[in-house]
Amino acid sequence: MAHEPFMQAALEEARRGLAAGEVPIGAVLVVDGRIVARAFNQPIGAVDPTAHAEIRVLREAARAAGNYRLIEATVYVTVEPCLMCVGALVHARVREVVYGAAEPKTGALVSTVRGLELPGLNHRFAVTSGVLEEQSRTLIQEFFREKRASGR
Repeated sequence: MAHEPFMQAALEEARRGLAAGEVPIGAVLVVDGRIVARAFNQPIGAVDPTAHAEIRVLREAARAAGNYRLIEATVYVTVEPCLMCVGALVHARVREVVYGAAEPKTGALVSTVRGLELPGLNHRFAVTSGVLEEQSRTLIQEFFREKRASGR
Protein backbone atom coordinates (compact mmCIF):
# COMPACT_ATOMS: atom_id res chain seq x y z
CA MET A 1 0.00 0.00 0.00
CA ALA A 2 1.33 3.43 -0.91
CA HIS A 3 1.86 5.52 2.21
CA GLU A 4 2.03 8.96 0.59
CA PRO A 5 -1.72 9.66 0.17
CA PHE A 6 -2.36 8.90 3.84
CA MET A 7 0.59 11.00 4.94
CA GLN A 8 -0.75 13.84 2.79
CA ALA A 9 -3.99 13.56 4.76
CA ALA A 10 -1.99 13.72 8.01
CA LEU A 11 -0.22 16.83 6.68
CA GLU A 12 -3.63 18.39 5.96
CA GLU A 13 -4.53 17.78 9.60
CA ALA A 14 -1.23 19.35 10.71
CA ARG A 15 -2.07 22.45 8.66
CA ARG A 16 -5.46 22.61 10.35
CA GLY A 17 -3.64 22.52 13.68
CA LEU A 18 -1.35 25.32 12.53
CA ALA A 19 -4.38 27.43 11.59
CA ALA A 20 -5.80 26.78 15.08
CA GLY A 21 -2.58 27.97 16.74
CA GLU A 22 -1.45 24.50 17.77
CA VAL A 23 1.89 22.77 17.16
CA PRO A 24 1.31 21.48 13.60
CA ILE A 25 1.26 17.72 13.99
CA GLY A 26 -1.42 15.73 12.23
CA ALA A 27 -2.47 12.10 12.21
CA VAL A 28 -4.86 9.78 10.43
CA LEU A 29 -5.80 6.23 11.32
CA VAL A 30 -6.34 3.81 8.44
CA VAL A 31 -8.07 0.43 8.39
CA ASP A 32 -8.43 -1.61 5.19
CA GLY A 33 -7.14 1.27 3.06
CA ARG A 34 -9.70 3.73 4.42
CA ILE A 35 -9.21 6.68 6.77
CA VAL A 36 -11.43 6.12 9.79
CA ALA A 37 -10.12 8.91 12.05
CA ARG A 38 -8.34 12.26 11.57
CA ALA A 39 -6.88 14.67 14.11
CA PHE A 40 -4.34 17.35 14.83
CA ASN A 41 -2.55 18.29 18.02
CA GLN A 42 -4.93 20.19 20.27
CA PRO A 43 -3.57 20.46 23.82
CA ILE A 44 -3.92 24.27 23.83
CA GLY A 45 -7.48 24.46 22.49
CA ALA A 46 -8.70 21.41 24.41
CA VAL A 47 -6.81 22.45 27.57
CA ASP A 48 -5.63 18.85 27.69
CA PRO A 49 -1.96 17.83 27.79
CA THR A 50 -2.88 14.43 26.34
CA ALA A 51 -4.62 15.86 23.25
CA HIS A 52 -1.84 14.88 20.87
CA ALA A 53 -2.87 13.97 17.32
CA GLU A 54 -2.10 10.27 17.87
CA ILE A 55 -4.18 10.07 21.05
CA ARG A 56 -7.07 11.88 19.41
CA VAL A 57 -7.17 9.51 16.37
CA LEU A 58 -7.00 6.48 18.67
CA ARG A 59 -9.92 7.79 20.72
CA GLU A 60 -12.02 8.58 17.64
CA ALA A 61 -11.28 5.25 15.96
CA ALA A 62 -11.91 3.24 19.15
CA ARG A 63 -15.29 4.92 19.62
CA ALA A 64 -16.21 4.22 15.98
CA ALA A 65 -15.09 0.59 16.26
CA GLY A 66 -16.60 0.04 19.70
CA ASN A 67 -13.28 -1.47 20.79
CA TYR A 68 -10.08 -0.01 22.22
CA ARG A 69 -8.05 -2.64 20.39
CA LEU A 70 -7.32 -1.44 16.88
CA ILE A 71 -5.33 -4.44 15.65
CA GLU A 72 -5.90 -3.77 11.94
CA ALA A 73 -4.96 -0.09 12.15
CA THR A 74 -2.08 1.85 10.68
CA VAL A 75 -1.51 5.30 12.16
CA TYR A 76 0.09 7.96 9.97
CA VAL A 77 1.58 10.89 11.86
CA THR A 78 3.66 13.77 10.56
CA VAL A 79 6.21 13.68 13.40
CA GLU A 80 7.72 10.80 15.36
CA PRO A 81 5.49 10.08 18.38
CA CYS A 82 6.47 10.95 21.95
CA LEU A 83 6.65 8.34 24.72
CA MET A 84 3.06 8.98 25.87
CA CYS A 85 1.79 8.38 22.34
CA VAL A 86 3.96 5.28 21.82
CA GLY A 87 2.45 3.87 25.01
CA ALA A 88 -1.08 4.56 23.80
CA LEU A 89 -0.31 3.04 20.39
CA VAL A 90 0.98 -0.09 22.12
CA HIS A 91 -2.14 -0.32 24.31
CA ALA A 92 -4.36 0.11 21.23
CA ARG A 93 -2.47 -2.78 19.58
CA VAL A 94 -2.07 -0.94 16.27
CA ARG A 95 -0.44 -2.86 13.46
CA GLU A 96 1.89 -0.12 12.19
CA VAL A 97 2.93 3.49 12.73
CA VAL A 98 4.15 5.50 9.75
CA TYR A 99 5.70 8.88 10.45
CA GLY A 100 7.24 11.69 8.46
CA ALA A 101 9.96 13.52 10.38
CA ALA A 102 12.05 12.35 13.31
CA GLU A 103 11.65 14.37 16.52
CA PRO A 104 15.15 14.73 18.01
CA LYS A 105 13.97 16.14 21.37
CA THR A 106 11.00 13.94 22.28
CA GLY A 107 10.69 11.21 19.65
CA ALA A 108 10.23 7.85 21.32
CA LEU A 109 10.60 5.36 18.49
CA VAL A 110 14.18 6.03 17.41
CA SER A 111 15.30 9.53 18.46
CA THR A 112 15.52 9.85 22.25
CA VAL A 113 14.02 6.60 23.51
CA ARG A 114 13.45 3.38 21.66
CA GLY A 115 10.05 2.89 23.21
CA LEU A 116 9.34 -0.41 21.51
CA GLU A 117 12.49 -1.89 23.04
CA LEU A 118 11.39 -1.26 26.62
CA PRO A 119 10.92 -4.46 28.65
CA GLY A 120 7.49 -5.64 29.60
CA LEU A 121 5.57 -4.57 26.52
CA ASN A 122 2.77 -6.92 25.56
CA HIS A 123 2.64 -5.65 21.97
CA ARG A 124 4.95 -4.18 19.38
CA PHE A 125 4.07 -2.63 16.05
CA ALA A 126 5.84 -2.13 12.75
CA VAL A 127 7.41 1.29 12.15
CA THR A 128 7.99 3.05 8.85
CA SER A 129 9.76 6.40 8.93
CA GLY A 130 10.60 9.17 6.49
CA VAL A 131 7.35 9.24 4.49
CA LEU A 132 6.99 12.80 3.16
CA GLU A 133 9.72 13.64 5.63
CA GLU A 134 10.73 16.97 4.09
CA GLN A 135 7.19 18.38 4.07
CA SER A 136 6.61 17.21 7.64
CA ARG A 137 9.89 18.64 8.90
CA THR A 138 9.48 21.95 7.06
CA LEU A 139 6.00 22.52 8.48
CA ILE A 140 7.03 22.09 12.09
CA GLN A 141 10.36 23.92 11.72
CA GLU A 142 8.66 26.94 10.16
CA PHE A 143 6.12 26.98 13.00
CA PHE A 144 8.83 27.12 15.66
CA ARG A 145 10.94 29.59 13.66
CA GLU A 146 7.97 31.98 13.47
CA LYS A 147 7.17 31.44 17.13
CA ARG A 148 10.73 32.34 18.15
CA ALA A 149 10.77 35.36 15.84
CA SER A 150 7.51 36.70 17.29
CA GLY A 151 8.61 36.04 20.88
CA ARG A 152 5.46 34.02 21.64
